[in-house]
Amino acid sequence: MYSHASESLIKQAREIQESELQKFYSRLMKMLQGKELGHDTVDSLQRLHLILSATKYTRTLPLELQKRFVALLSSPAEQHQVLSAAVLRETLPLTGQELNYNQDNLGQLNSHAAGLLLSQAVSKGDLSSLCTQLLRNLESRPSEGPTHSLMHTLPVLNNVLTHSPECLSEDQMTLVSKKLVDWLRYASVMQGVGTSSGGFFTGPRSRQPVPIAELDGSVSGDFFTVLCVGQGFTEDQWMNVYSFSMLRHWLLTYHSSCSTTVDADDRSEVDGSVVSMVSATSSSSRLLPPKERLREKAFQYCQRLIEQSDRKAHKKTDTELQKACLVEAVCILDCVCVEDTSLVYRTFPCIKALFGRLSSELSYARVLLPIAQFYLNHGEMAAVDCENVWKVVFGRFPTELFNDPFLAHELLRFLRLNLESIELRVPQYTRYFPNLLKFLAWDSPAMVDDFVDLLPSMVTTGTAVELLHTLLDLPCLSATLVLQHRSTCLPISEPVGRSFVSLDAFRNPSFRGLFLFVLRTEAGSGDTIDRLSTLHELLVEAADWPRVTQCARTVPVLLHVFFNTIVTIADEKLLTHLILVMLERSSLLLNIPVYIKEIHRVFSCHLLRLCKLHPSLVVNQSHELLEFAGSTANVYSKEELYTHVVWVLGEYLSVSCDSRCSVSLITSCFEALEAVLFEITSSAPPTGTVCPAPKVINTLMSALAKLASRSHDLIPRVSLFLSKLRTVTRSGSVAWCSDEEDLVAVVTRGEELWSLLKAPGVAQSVLTPPPHVIAPQWHRDTNVALPLQLRALTSLTHSQ
Repeated sequence: MYSHASESLIKQAREIQESELQKFYSRLMKMLQGKELGHDTVDSLQRLHLILSATKYTRTLPLELQKRFVALLSSPAEQHQVLSAAVLRETLPLTGQELNYNQDNLGQLNSHAAGLLLSQAVSKGDLSSLCTQLLRNLESRPSEGPTHSLMHTLPVLNNVLTHSPECLSEDQMTLVSKKLVDWLRYASVMQGVGTSSGGFFTGPRSRQPVPIAELDGSVSGDFFTVLCVGQGFTEDQWMNVYSFSMLRHWLLTYHSSCSTTVDADDRSEVDGSVVSMVSATSSSSRLLPPKERLREKAFQYCQRLIEQSDRKAHKKTDTELQKACLVEAVCILDCVCVEDTSLVYRTFPCIKALFGRLSSELSYARVLLPIAQFYLNHGEMAAVDCENVWKVVFGRFPTELFNDPFLAHELLRFLRLNLESIELRVPQYTRYFPNLLKFLAWDSPAMVDDFVDLLPSMVTTGTAVELLHTLLDLPCLSATLVLQHRSTCLPISEPVGRSFVSLDAFRNPSFRGLFLFVLRTEAGSGDTIDRLSTLHELLVEAADWPRVTQCARTVPVLLHVFFNTIVTIADEKLLTHLILVMLERSSLLLNIPVYIKEIHRVFSCHLLRLCKLHPSLVVNQSHELLEFAGSTANVYSKEELYTHVVWVLGEYLSVSCDSRCSVSLITSCFEALEAVLFEITSSAPPTGTVCPAPKVINTLMSALAKLASRSHDLIPRVSLFLSKLRTVTRSGSVAWCSDEEDLVAVVTRGEELWSLLKAPGVAQSVLTPPPHVIAPQWHRDTNVALPLQLRALTSLTHSQ
């Protein structure tokens, strides 16, 4: 938090007395009346801002002082502008007189004054009034005055529209559209007068107008754009830049989508050669309505920007500017094509040529995403093959740029915003899930929210099994990406301070196939690999790498999303396969103890859910489930999952759940569980393990009792074991249970089951109750008296 000195200053500011504050106002007023504002004035302004902002109560400045602050907004010193705006923002909103004073002086508008006007507009009426003043300033500005005043108008107008787009009337929208057309298309093509070192005595020759230039240094042969350069710029050229910066927002806000009939002649342009980007002003465009004319000029402007982006810039900053302008230009073209579909066929040749030029340049990856958006929105209409676009976006980008956080964010945002369209128009999208998951494996905390939204779209009946394996191997993918990154950064011949066995294995040709499978681009090459345990051994030292541990924490979250989705689309055959995968993979996980425990917990949760929805799954996978439950080692290494597998066998291995459940199947299950229970209660746990939890033993005893209640020939065997258990525990402590309370809980449960099994009919009703008992609906059964009683009570309470 704050330091002791800062807290002391804040406390003084909060506790200042009103009389002392008035004296401070008077001193500050005298300072502001001076011709020059020195450091003392700046210190006083900062102190006043602290006083006003340190309390939750809003103060009112004296009227004269407030006027001084309003005048200070137009000071040539930006520090004074910032402080005066900050002070006024902490006070009560300006009265109508002061607000009008500001609006009457919009010729001296700057960004700080504009921000103050927006913050103190308390209603839509104030915003509408401000818009009217701004537009009046645009329409009839004095010929003389500060040249920078007009430049702040459009940004302010853009901010107003962001918060309240309905504050402009139709006539005002038409006016802005006309102005945008003029600034975008008809800005001066001559350079502005730059700052001269000669001052007043500068010769007339140096003031001769010079044409604007392109980024490669050549003289521009077309209209001015944001990618033109010069020694100085005129005001209309600056307005050209501001107009382009707000153009897309304006089009999205005020231009409604409309479907335009397209001539057959236009379709031929898609496959034709790229038309010249240098556009000429057509007389027909002047006859269009303002919105359509702005759309046409925006189209021409963006075409010219794309042509200019092909020029070799002399400076690196100009190259970055070209990329930024390309992104905006393609987005604007996409916007105007959505509004007017006739432009699709005029635009696609240019977009195709641009993609062909940039697709091999990874440095232009962020430009290619808007191009992909354009193909997604209009490719089907123009009958254009988009396969190469998706190979670059879903294939090459995650493979080579998985460690670029900006690209990862924008690509995942592109997927989230267009998920419905992508699922409909890009069916091959689901094949690329191994590649897309590389973003998550590299930077899990930043990407997990995106994949929680995206993962359901990747789950299909064809990808489910492989996707489950891939999610479980996500920490391995994270470790492999780290190794790949280190392998490129550390040459083989270069000695390293710390030797990484896994890095040597990554470079070893004999293990290359394992890592290539983990790094695969598309699904379909196999659900998993045979030598998975070998891969885990090679990556054992990666268990404590930060990226790997962070990735491991996200896997349980994604597994919940996966299973919540799969139950809505899968049939019993697929669910049977998934249960087999869960049992197999419970032993094949990267050795991170916390991770393994969490995965077992997730498996346990969803095993119960799947079996409850489809009880026949237990019979389908009875052999595998019995093999898992019959292993004593699983009691100690997979306690959570083992307990739930035993519970599922005891609960759903019944004729009432599946007619295929035979007596022999029940008997074989009983014998497997009986052997495990006898083994763990007759000996101490293996070295290096702890005693089994009482929950495991209680679940085993309950499962045996349930099975015996369905096959009465087994009851004597259960009763004999339970009676021996009671006898053994009476003699004192036992090796398989170290806690006395836990032992009491086990014995109590055993006595309850033993008592129940004395009456087999009662035992079956209690241990395996029929469905109508588990989920009673007596309040709906008209054959009993309960509904009548409920209706009578309801009528009595409602009458009161």
